[in-house]
Amino acid sequence: MKHVLSLMLVASGVMLGASAVTPSLAADAAAPARPKVDAAKGDQLFNNGDASRNIIACASCHGPGGNSAAAANPKLAGQHPEYIYKQLTNFQVQQGAKTADRPSPVMSALAAPLTEEDKRNIAAYLGAQTLKPAVAKNKDTVELGQRIYRGGVAAKGVPACASCHGANGAGIPSQYPHIGGQFPEYTEAQLVAFRSGARHNNAPMATIAGRLSDAEIKAVSDYVAGLR
Repeated sequence: MKHVLSLMLVASGVMLGASAVTPSLAADAAAPARPKVDAAKGDQLFNNGDASRNIIACASCHGPGGNSAAAANPKLAGQHPEYIYKQLTNFQVQQGAKTADRPSPVMSALAAPLTEEDKRNIAAYLGAQTLKPAVAKNKDTVELGQRIYRGGVAAKGVPACASCHGANGAGIPSQYPHIGGQFPEYTEAQLVAFRSGARHNNAPMATIAGRLSDAEIKAVSDYVAGLR
């Protein structure tokens, strides 16, 4: 899920004069430096919040260290920091927009007071935590779930989930989230949301989920919960 920006400088002579490169250098110098990530501050915000800024402790729903005990709230421990940061940003309504890229009345309200530094700190903290994985629950759908995850559904143009999320569901940092060990109910809910358009912050996932039946979504979601 990445874009590459290419900048080409074209000169008619055999040399590029200093004046040709100065604007580029000036632009680089003017770019704001990314705040230093502080996982300790992320720990404080996630587990305790900050009443002075109306930041509620994330742990109240997602559990201490990001190991949620309720299937309605995803396990966040061990998730790639880049993914956590993106989701927190997507929950926020950006300047000039009417709605968030990932609409959620609850999460949009909770993420609203977070600064760029807050989001990166929380993400760094969660990325360093150890996941206490959920488990698969339905032995009757293991074969179907495995077939979809490992090989996709060729007749429907559905690629193997493993091609992006990895053989054990670990994903790829900054590209694909870690999904192994997630609650099957949560994974199922997200696939259904992608399919219906209720969640629309990832176009490829919307396309893929749109081609899966209820039975296929349920089977692969349960299979993912058992991946380690």
